[in-house]
Amino acid sequence: MMVERATTTAGLPGMAGARALVYSLGIEGRDLARWLLAQGASVTMADSRSAAQLDDAGATPPEGVERTVRGELLDPEGFDLLAVSQSVLRSNPNVVRARELGIPVVSQMALALRLCRGRVVGITGSSGKSTTTALVGAMAERAGMEHIVGGNLGGSLLDRIEDVPETATIILEMSHTQLQYTDRSPAIAAVTNVTPNHLDQFNWPDYVDLKRSILRYQEADGLAILNADDETSRELRPDVRGDLTEVSLAGPVAGDGAWLEGEDIVSRRGGTTETVAGAGALRMRGRHNVANAVMAVAIGRAMDLPTNAIADALRQFPGLPHRLQVVGRAHGATWINDSIATSPERTVAALEAVKEPAILLLGGREKALPLDKLRDAARDRCRAAICFGEAATPFAEAMAGSVGTVARVETLAEAVEAAAAIAQDGDAVLLSPAGTSFDAYPRFEARGDAFAALVAALEGFEEVSP
Repeated sequence: MMVERATTTAGLPGMAGARALVYSLGIEGRDLARWLLAQGASVTMADSRSAAQLDDAGATPPEGVERTVRGELLDPEGFDLLAVSQSVLRSNPNVVRARELGIPVVSQMALALRLCRGRVVGITGSSGKSTTTALVGAMAERAGMEHIVGGNLGGSLLDRIEDVPETATIILEMSHTQLQYTDRSPAIAAVTNVTPNHLDQFNWPDYVDLKRSILRYQEADGLAILNADDETSRELRPDVRGDLTEVSLAGPVAGDGAWLEGEDIVSRRGGTTETVAGAGALRMRGRHNVANAVMAVAIGRAMDLPTNAIADALRQFPGLPHRLQVVGRAHGATWINDSIATSPERTVAALEAVKEPAILLLGGREKALPLDKLRDAARDRCRAAICFGEAATPFAEAMAGSVGTVARVETLAEAVEAAAAIAQDGDAVLLSPAGTSFDAYPRFEARGDAFAALVAALEGFEEVSP
Protein backbone atom coordinates (compact mmCIF):
# COMPACT_ATOMS: atom_id res chain seq x y z
CA MET A 1 0.00 0.00 0.00
CA MET A 2 1.25 3.44 -0.88
CA VAL A 3 2.27 5.62 2.04
CA GLU A 4 0.31 8.91 2.33
CA ARG A 5 2.56 11.79 1.33
CA ALA A 6 2.25 15.48 0.60
CA THR A 7 1.21 16.34 -2.93
CA THR A 8 3.81 17.71 -5.35
CA THR A 9 3.29 20.31 -8.05
CA ALA A 10 2.81 17.46 -10.48
CA GLY A 11 -0.28 16.35 -8.61
CA LEU A 12 1.42 13.17 -7.41
CA PRO A 13 2.21 11.99 -3.90
CA GLY A 14 5.54 13.32 -2.65
CA MET A 15 8.43 11.39 -4.14
CA ALA A 16 10.91 11.52 -1.26
CA GLY A 17 11.53 7.90 -0.33
CA ALA A 18 9.01 6.56 -2.84
CA ARG A 19 9.79 3.35 -4.70
CA ALA A 20 9.52 4.14 -8.40
CA LEU A 21 9.63 1.65 -11.25
CA VAL A 22 10.52 3.01 -14.71
CA TYR A 23 9.75 1.05 -17.86
CA SER A 24 12.26 1.61 -20.70
CA LEU A 25 15.88 2.71 -20.74
CA GLY A 26 15.25 4.87 -23.81
CA ILE A 27 15.36 8.67 -23.91
CA GLU A 28 12.04 9.10 -22.13
CA GLY A 29 12.78 6.43 -19.54
CA ARG A 30 16.11 8.02 -18.65
CA ASP A 31 14.46 11.44 -18.47
CA LEU A 32 11.84 10.05 -16.09
CA ALA A 33 14.48 8.36 -13.96
CA ARG A 34 16.53 11.56 -13.61
CA TRP A 35 13.45 13.52 -12.58
CA LEU A 36 12.38 10.91 -10.05
CA LEU A 37 15.87 10.73 -8.58
CA ALA A 38 15.90 14.52 -8.23
CA GLN A 39 12.65 14.26 -6.25
CA GLY A 40 14.26 11.84 -3.82
CA ALA A 41 12.70 8.62 -5.08
CA SER A 42 14.51 5.31 -5.22
CA VAL A 43 14.42 4.17 -8.84
CA THR A 44 14.40 0.75 -10.49
CA MET A 45 14.47 0.57 -14.28
CA ALA A 46 13.32 -2.29 -16.50
CA ASP A 47 13.38 -2.80 -20.26
CA SER A 48 12.15 -5.73 -22.34
CA ARG A 49 15.12 -5.44 -24.71
CA SER A 50 18.16 -7.64 -24.19
CA ALA A 51 21.43 -6.32 -22.79
CA ALA A 52 22.99 -6.52 -26.26
CA GLN A 53 20.14 -4.54 -27.82
CA LEU A 54 20.39 -1.88 -25.12
CA ASP A 55 24.16 -1.66 -25.54
CA ASP A 56 23.73 -1.20 -29.29
CA ALA A 57 21.24 1.62 -28.60
CA GLY A 58 23.55 3.27 -26.05
CA ALA A 59 20.83 2.97 -23.42
CA THR A 60 22.47 3.11 -20.00
CA PRO A 61 20.70 4.05 -16.76
CA PRO A 62 21.39 7.44 -15.12
CA GLU A 63 23.70 7.52 -12.13
CA GLY A 64 21.80 6.79 -8.93
CA VAL A 65 19.42 4.14 -10.27
CA GLU A 66 19.37 1.36 -7.69
CA ARG A 67 18.58 -1.57 -9.97
CA THR A 68 18.34 -2.20 -13.70
CA VAL A 69 16.59 -5.23 -15.19
CA ARG A 70 17.08 -6.10 -18.87
CA GLY A 71 15.04 -8.53 -20.91
CA GLU A 72 11.75 -8.16 -19.01
CA LEU A 73 9.40 -5.63 -17.46
CA LEU A 74 9.21 -6.25 -13.73
CA ASP A 75 5.89 -6.84 -12.01
CA PRO A 76 4.88 -3.45 -10.54
CA GLU A 77 3.61 -4.90 -7.27
CA GLY A 78 5.50 -3.44 -4.31
CA PHE A 79 6.27 -0.14 -6.02
CA ASP A 80 4.66 3.20 -5.22
CA LEU A 81 4.73 4.58 -8.76
CA LEU A 82 5.06 3.26 -12.31
CA ALA A 83 6.61 5.66 -14.84
CA VAL A 84 6.46 4.54 -18.46
CA SER A 85 7.97 5.51 -21.80
CA GLN A 86 5.54 6.01 -24.67
CA SER A 87 6.82 2.75 -26.15
CA VAL A 88 4.99 0.88 -23.38
CA LEU A 89 1.35 0.72 -24.44
CA ARG A 90 -1.44 1.30 -21.93
CA SER A 91 -2.75 -2.18 -22.82
CA ASN A 92 0.49 -3.78 -21.56
CA PRO A 93 -0.46 -6.36 -18.90
CA ASN A 94 1.95 -4.83 -16.38
CA VAL A 95 0.41 -1.38 -16.86
CA VAL A 96 -3.06 -2.85 -16.48
CA ARG A 97 -1.91 -4.67 -13.34
CA ALA A 98 -0.46 -1.49 -11.85
CA ARG A 99 -3.80 0.23 -12.22
CA GLU A 100 -5.59 -2.73 -10.70
CA LEU A 101 -3.22 -2.47 -7.73
CA GLY A 102 -3.93 1.25 -7.40
CA ILE A 103 -0.38 2.23 -8.36
CA PRO A 104 -0.25 5.61 -10.15
CA VAL A 105 0.99 5.39 -13.75
CA VAL A 106 2.67 8.44 -15.28
CA SER A 107 4.62 9.27 -18.42
CA GLN A 108 7.10 11.94 -19.46
CA MET A 109 4.44 13.87 -21.37
CA ALA A 110 1.85 13.62 -18.61
CA LEU A 111 4.37 14.94 -16.08
CA ALA A 112 5.52 17.71 -18.41
CA LEU A 113 1.95 18.96 -18.85
CA ARG A 114 1.47 18.93 -15.08
CA LEU A 115 4.75 20.66 -14.30
CA CYS A 116 4.81 23.27 -17.04
CA ARG A 117 4.09 26.84 -15.93
CA GLY A 118 4.21 28.44 -19.37
CA ARG A 119 1.81 28.34 -22.29
CA VAL A 120 1.80 24.95 -24.03
CA VAL A 121 1.36 24.50 -27.77
CA GLY A 122 0.82 20.84 -28.68
CA ILE A 123 1.01 19.42 -32.20
CA THR A 124 -0.08 15.90 -33.13
CA GLY A 125 -1.05 14.08 -36.32
CA SER A 126 -0.32 10.96 -38.31
CA SER A 127 2.23 12.81 -40.43
CA GLY A 128 3.82 16.23 -40.56
CA LYS A 129 3.92 16.89 -36.83
CA SER A 130 7.73 16.89 -36.49
CA THR A 131 8.26 19.30 -39.38
CA THR A 132 5.39 21.52 -38.21
CA THR A 133 6.72 21.58 -34.65
CA ALA A 134 10.24 22.44 -35.76
CA LEU A 135 8.94 25.13 -38.12
CA VAL A 136 6.85 26.73 -35.37
CA GLY A 137 9.96 26.65 -33.16
CA ALA A 138 11.89 28.43 -35.93
CA MET A 139 9.16 31.06 -36.11
CA ALA A 140 9.30 31.62 -32.35
CA GLU A 141 13.10 31.86 -32.54
CA ARG A 142 12.89 34.39 -35.35
CA ALA A 143 10.39 36.45 -33.35
CA GLY A 144 12.59 36.42 -30.23
CA MET A 145 9.89 34.66 -28.21
CA GLU A 146 11.07 32.82 -25.09
CA HIS A 147 10.35 29.17 -25.84
CA ILE A 148 11.50 25.58 -25.84
CA VAL A 149 10.75 22.79 -28.33
CA GLY A 150 10.27 19.27 -27.01
CA GLY A 151 8.05 16.24 -26.74
CA ASN A 152 8.61 13.64 -29.42
CA LEU A 153 11.02 16.12 -30.98
CA GLY A 154 13.92 17.56 -28.99
CA GLY A 155 15.11 14.85 -26.60
CA SER A 156 14.81 15.11 -22.83
CA LEU A 157 11.95 17.25 -21.57
CA LEU A 158 11.68 16.92 -17.78
CA ASP A 159 15.32 18.03 -17.48
CA ARG A 160 14.20 21.44 -18.79
CA ILE A 161 10.51 21.87 -18.04
CA GLU A 162 10.65 22.99 -14.41
CA ASP A 163 13.05 25.82 -15.24
CA VAL A 164 10.71 27.29 -17.86
CA PRO A 165 9.13 30.55 -16.60
CA GLU A 166 5.44 31.37 -16.88
CA THR A 167 6.23 33.84 -19.64
CA ALA A 168 7.66 31.17 -21.95
CA THR A 169 5.93 29.06 -24.59
CA ILE A 170 6.51 25.31 -24.76
CA ILE A 171 6.07 23.86 -28.25
CA LEU A 172 5.52 20.09 -28.05
CA GLU A 173 5.30 17.42 -30.71
CA MET A 174 2.89 14.88 -29.23
CA SER A 175 2.66 11.39 -30.70
CA HIS A 176 -0.37 9.16 -30.26
CA THR A 177 1.57 6.97 -27.83
CA GLN A 178 2.56 10.01 -25.75
CA LEU A 179 -1.11 10.96 -25.58
CA GLN A 180 -1.95 7.56 -24.04
CA TYR A 181 -1.25 8.72 -20.50
CA THR A 182 -2.04 12.45 -20.54
CA ASP A 183 -4.78 14.01 -18.42
CA ARG A 184 -4.27 17.61 -19.53
CA SER A 185 -4.40 19.35 -22.92
CA PRO A 186 -2.29 22.13 -24.38
CA ALA A 187 -3.67 25.67 -24.49
CA ILE A 188 -3.21 25.56 -28.27
CA ALA A 189 -3.78 22.06 -29.68
CA ALA A 190 -3.15 21.36 -33.38
CA VAL A 191 -3.93 18.21 -35.38
CA THR A 192 -2.14 18.02 -38.73
CA ASN A 193 -4.17 15.02 -39.96
CA VAL A 194 -5.43 11.62 -38.80
CA THR A 195 -4.93 8.82 -41.30
CA PRO A 196 -4.47 5.03 -40.95
CA ASN A 197 -1.21 4.29 -39.15
CA HIS A 198 0.08 1.99 -36.41
CA LEU A 199 -2.73 -0.48 -37.02
CA ASP A 200 -0.34 -3.21 -35.96
CA GLN A 201 -0.70 -1.82 -32.41
CA PHE A 202 -4.16 -0.21 -32.27
CA ASN A 203 -7.47 -0.63 -34.02
CA TRP A 204 -8.66 2.38 -36.00
CA PRO A 205 -11.21 3.73 -33.44
CA ASP A 206 -8.65 3.51 -30.63
CA TYR A 207 -5.99 5.22 -32.74
CA VAL A 208 -8.36 8.09 -33.58
CA ASP A 209 -9.34 8.35 -29.93
CA LEU A 210 -5.69 8.76 -28.94
CA LYS A 211 -5.37 11.68 -31.36
CA ARG A 212 -8.63 13.09 -29.93
CA SER A 213 -6.96 13.10 -26.49
CA ILE A 214 -5.08 16.29 -27.35
CA LEU A 215 -8.46 18.11 -27.24
CA ARG A 216 -10.13 16.19 -24.44
CA TYR A 217 -9.00 18.28 -21.47
CA GLN A 218 -8.96 21.75 -23.02
CA GLU A 219 -10.74 24.55 -21.20
CA ALA A 220 -13.19 26.98 -22.78
CA ASP A 221 -10.36 29.45 -23.35
CA GLY A 222 -8.32 26.88 -25.31
CA LEU A 223 -7.79 26.88 -29.07
CA ALA A 224 -7.96 23.88 -31.41
CA ILE A 225 -6.43 23.99 -34.90
CA LEU A 226 -7.75 21.32 -37.27
CA ASN A 227 -7.10 20.37 -40.90
CA ALA A 228 -10.28 21.04 -42.89
CA ASP A 229 -8.92 18.94 -45.79
CA ASP A 230 -8.66 15.79 -43.66
CA GLU A 231 -11.86 13.79 -43.16
CA THR A 232 -11.05 12.47 -39.69
CA SER A 233 -9.79 15.86 -38.50
CA ARG A 234 -13.13 17.36 -39.55
CA GLU A 235 -14.87 14.70 -37.48
CA LEU A 236 -13.07 16.05 -34.39
CA ARG A 237 -14.91 19.40 -34.61
CA PRO A 238 -17.58 18.39 -32.03
CA ASP A 239 -14.79 17.59 -29.56
CA VAL A 240 -13.50 21.17 -29.56
CA ARG A 241 -14.21 22.78 -26.16
CA GLY A 242 -12.87 26.25 -26.91
CA ASP A 243 -12.21 28.20 -30.10
CA LEU A 244 -11.68 26.52 -33.46
CA THR A 245 -9.23 27.52 -36.18
CA GLU A 246 -8.83 25.51 -39.39
CA VAL A 247 -6.35 25.19 -42.24
CA SER A 248 -6.75 24.11 -45.86
CA LEU A 249 -4.89 23.79 -49.15
CA ALA A 250 -8.21 24.02 -51.00
CA GLY A 251 -8.93 27.69 -50.32
CA PRO A 252 -10.31 29.97 -47.60
CA VAL A 253 -11.68 28.54 -44.36
CA ALA A 254 -14.55 29.91 -42.31
CA GLY A 255 -13.34 32.11 -39.48
CA ASP A 256 -9.74 32.34 -38.38
CA GLY A 257 -7.11 30.09 -39.90
CA ALA A 258 -4.68 29.72 -42.76
CA TRP A 259 -4.99 28.45 -46.30
CA LEU A 260 -3.39 28.23 -49.71
CA GLU A 261 -4.82 30.70 -52.23
CA GLY A 262 -3.23 30.12 -55.60
CA GLU A 263 0.47 29.99 -54.71
CA ASP A 264 0.12 32.21 -51.63
CA ILE A 265 -0.14 31.16 -47.99
CA VAL A 266 -2.83 33.38 -46.46
CA SER A 267 -3.77 33.87 -42.80
CA ARG A 268 -6.79 35.31 -41.04
CA ARG A 269 -6.56 36.26 -37.37
CA GLY A 270 -9.14 38.34 -35.50
CA GLY A 271 -10.86 39.20 -38.76
CA THR A 272 -7.69 40.51 -40.43
CA THR A 273 -6.60 38.65 -43.57
CA GLU A 274 -3.07 38.90 -44.94
CA THR A 275 -0.76 37.11 -47.34
CA VAL A 276 2.14 35.64 -45.39
CA ALA A 277 4.44 34.17 -48.04
CA GLY A 278 4.49 32.42 -51.38
CA ALA A 279 4.51 28.64 -51.31
CA GLY A 280 7.24 28.73 -53.95
CA ALA A 281 9.58 30.33 -51.42
CA LEU A 282 9.66 27.17 -49.29
CA ARG A 283 12.92 25.22 -49.30
CA MET A 284 11.12 21.94 -48.52
CA ARG A 285 9.95 19.62 -51.31
CA GLY A 286 6.39 18.45 -51.74
CA ARG A 287 2.79 19.52 -51.35
CA HIS A 288 2.64 17.81 -47.96
CA ASN A 289 5.27 20.29 -46.78
CA VAL A 290 3.12 23.15 -48.08
CA ALA A 291 0.40 21.70 -45.82
CA ASN A 292 2.87 21.65 -42.92
CA ALA A 293 3.76 25.28 -43.63
CA VAL A 294 0.11 26.36 -43.71
CA MET A 295 -0.51 24.60 -40.39
CA ALA A 296 2.58 26.25 -38.90
CA VAL A 297 1.34 29.66 -40.05
CA ALA A 298 -1.99 29.12 -38.29
CA ILE A 299 -0.19 28.06 -35.11
CA GLY A 300 2.26 30.96 -35.29
CA ARG A 301 -0.54 33.49 -35.69
CA ALA A 302 -2.43 31.88 -32.78
CA MET A 303 0.75 32.44 -30.73
CA ASP A 304 0.61 36.12 -31.79
CA LEU A 305 3.94 35.91 -33.60
CA PRO A 306 4.65 38.79 -35.99
CA THR A 307 3.91 38.05 -39.63
CA ASN A 308 7.40 39.05 -40.75
CA ALA A 309 8.97 36.53 -38.35
CA ILE A 310 6.63 33.81 -39.62
CA ALA A 311 7.44 34.64 -43.24
CA ASP A 312 11.19 34.75 -42.63
CA ALA A 313 11.10 31.33 -40.96
CA LEU A 314 9.09 29.87 -43.86
CA ARG A 315 11.67 31.07 -46.39
CA GLN A 316 14.70 29.94 -44.38
CA PHE A 317 13.61 26.62 -42.85
CA PRO A 318 15.51 23.79 -44.62
CA GLY A 319 13.39 20.92 -43.35
CA LEU A 320 14.39 18.17 -40.93
CA PRO A 321 16.89 15.36 -41.54
CA HIS A 322 15.53 12.08 -42.92
CA ARG A 323 12.58 13.86 -44.56
CA LEU A 324 13.17 14.09 -48.33
CA GLN A 325 16.77 14.98 -47.49
CA VAL A 326 19.05 15.01 -50.53
CA VAL A 327 22.13 12.97 -49.60
CA GLY A 328 24.04 13.60 -52.85
CA ARG A 329 24.56 12.32 -56.38
CA ALA A 330 26.06 9.05 -57.56
CA HIS A 331 25.76 6.91 -60.70
CA GLY A 332 23.95 9.83 -62.37
CA ALA A 333 21.08 9.77 -59.84
CA THR A 334 20.04 11.97 -56.94
CA TRP A 335 19.85 9.95 -53.72
CA ILE A 336 17.15 11.02 -51.27
CA ASN A 337 16.77 9.99 -47.62
CA ASP A 338 13.12 9.86 -46.52
CA SER A 339 13.60 7.32 -43.74
CA ILE A 340 10.84 9.06 -41.74
CA ALA A 341 8.34 7.40 -44.12
CA THR A 342 7.20 4.54 -41.89
CA SER A 343 3.76 4.23 -43.51
CA PRO A 344 2.57 3.83 -47.10
CA GLU A 345 0.85 7.23 -46.98
CA ARG A 346 4.13 8.98 -46.20
CA THR A 347 5.79 7.17 -49.10
CA VAL A 348 2.99 8.28 -51.45
CA ALA A 349 3.59 11.89 -50.35
CA ALA A 350 7.32 11.46 -51.01
CA LEU A 351 6.71 10.06 -54.49
CA GLU A 352 4.44 13.02 -55.28
CA ALA A 353 7.25 15.38 -54.22
CA VAL A 354 9.92 13.73 -56.37
CA LYS A 355 9.68 14.76 -60.01
CA GLU A 356 12.47 12.53 -61.35
CA PRO A 357 11.89 8.88 -62.39
CA ALA A 358 12.23 7.02 -59.09
CA ILE A 359 13.97 3.89 -57.93
CA LEU A 360 12.05 3.29 -54.71
CA LEU A 361 13.58 1.49 -51.73
CA LEU A 362 10.81 -0.11 -49.68
CA GLY A 363 11.26 -2.19 -46.58
CA GLY A 364 11.67 -2.59 -42.86
CA ARG A 365 8.81 -3.86 -40.74
CA GLU A 366 5.34 -3.25 -42.14
CA LYS A 367 2.33 -2.22 -40.03
CA ALA A 368 -0.58 -4.07 -41.65
CA LEU A 369 -1.64 -0.94 -43.57
CA PRO A 370 -3.35 -0.84 -46.98
CA LEU A 371 -0.94 -0.67 -49.94
CA ASP A 372 -3.38 0.23 -52.75
CA LYS A 373 -2.51 3.96 -52.91
CA LEU A 374 1.19 3.16 -52.72
CA ARG A 375 0.87 0.71 -55.61
CA ASP A 376 -0.96 3.33 -57.70
CA ALA A 377 1.61 6.04 -56.92
CA ALA A 378 4.48 3.67 -57.74
CA ARG A 379 2.88 2.76 -61.07
CA ASP A 380 2.88 6.41 -62.07
CA ARG A 381 6.25 7.50 -60.71
CA CYS A 382 8.64 4.54 -60.28
CA ARG A 383 10.68 2.66 -62.83
CA ALA A 384 11.95 0.23 -60.20
CA ALA A 385 11.23 -0.88 -56.63
CA ILE A 386 13.79 -2.62 -54.46
CA CYS A 387 12.31 -4.25 -51.38
CA PHE A 388 14.36 -5.16 -48.31
CA GLY A 389 14.07 -6.28 -44.72
CA GLU A 390 11.25 -8.17 -42.99
CA ALA A 391 8.62 -6.62 -45.25
CA ALA A 392 10.46 -7.36 -48.49
CA THR A 393 8.01 -10.05 -49.57
CA PRO A 394 4.68 -8.23 -49.00
CA PHE A 395 6.07 -5.04 -50.52
CA ALA A 396 7.47 -6.88 -53.55
CA GLU A 397 4.13 -8.65 -54.05
CA ALA A 398 2.33 -5.32 -53.87
CA MET A 399 4.66 -3.74 -56.43
CA ALA A 400 4.50 -6.64 -58.89
CA GLY A 401 2.58 -5.63 -61.99
CA SER A 402 2.76 -1.92 -61.11
CA VAL A 403 6.50 -1.31 -61.46
CA GLY A 404 8.61 -2.59 -64.34
CA THR A 405 11.52 -3.82 -62.20
CA VAL A 406 10.93 -5.29 -58.75
CA ALA A 407 13.82 -6.75 -56.75
CA ARG A 408 13.90 -8.39 -53.36
CA VAL A 409 17.00 -8.26 -51.12
CA GLU A 410 17.77 -8.88 -47.46
CA THR A 411 19.37 -5.69 -46.19
CA LEU A 412 19.45 -1.94 -46.78
CA ALA A 413 23.08 -2.26 -47.90
CA GLU A 414 22.03 -4.74 -50.57
CA ALA A 415 19.19 -2.43 -51.60
CA VAL A 416 21.63 0.47 -52.11
CA GLU A 417 23.95 -1.80 -54.11
CA ALA A 418 21.05 -2.98 -56.29
CA ALA A 419 19.85 0.59 -56.89
CA ALA A 420 23.35 1.73 -57.86
CA ALA A 421 23.54 -1.06 -60.42
CA ILE A 422 20.46 0.15 -62.32
CA ALA A 423 20.57 3.92 -61.66
CA GLN A 424 20.65 6.18 -64.73
CA ASP A 425 21.24 9.85 -65.35
CA GLY A 426 18.24 11.86 -64.13
CA ASP A 427 16.91 9.20 -61.72
CA ALA A 428 16.08 9.72 -58.07
CA VAL A 429 16.89 6.84 -55.73
CA LEU A 430 14.38 7.34 -52.95
CA LEU A 431 14.62 5.63 -49.58
CA SER A 432 11.02 6.01 -48.45
CA PRO A 433 10.48 2.62 -46.85
CA ALA A 434 6.76 2.62 -45.89
CA GLY A 435 7.72 0.45 -42.90
CA THR A 436 9.31 0.96 -39.53
CA SER A 437 13.03 0.47 -38.97
CA PHE A 438 12.69 -1.97 -36.08
CA ASP A 439 13.62 -5.07 -38.03
CA ALA A 440 17.21 -3.82 -38.28
CA TYR A 441 17.58 -0.36 -36.67
CA PRO A 442 16.44 1.09 -33.32
CA ARG A 443 14.99 4.24 -34.90
CA PHE A 444 14.24 5.64 -38.34
CA GLU A 445 17.08 8.13 -37.82
CA ALA A 446 19.59 5.29 -37.51
CA ARG A 447 18.26 3.77 -40.74
CA GLY A 448 18.57 7.14 -42.49
CA ASP A 449 22.12 7.63 -41.22
CA ALA A 450 23.03 4.15 -42.45
CA PHE A 451 21.58 4.93 -45.87
CA ALA A 452 23.51 8.22 -46.08
CA ALA A 453 26.75 6.43 -45.18
CA LEU A 454 26.16 3.71 -47.78
CA VAL A 455 25.45 6.29 -50.47
CA ALA A 456 28.49 8.38 -49.53
CA ALA A 457 30.64 5.27 -50.04
CA LEU A 458 29.45 4.77 -53.63
CA GLU A 459 31.93 5.34 -56.42
CA GLY A 460 31.73 8.86 -57.80
CA PHE A 461 29.60 10.20 -54.93
CA GLU A 462 29.19 13.99 -54.85
CA GLU A 463 27.52 16.13 -52.20
CA VAL A 464 24.81 18.50 -53.39
CA SER A 465 24.54 22.04 -52.02
CA PRO A 466 21.17 22.79 -50.38
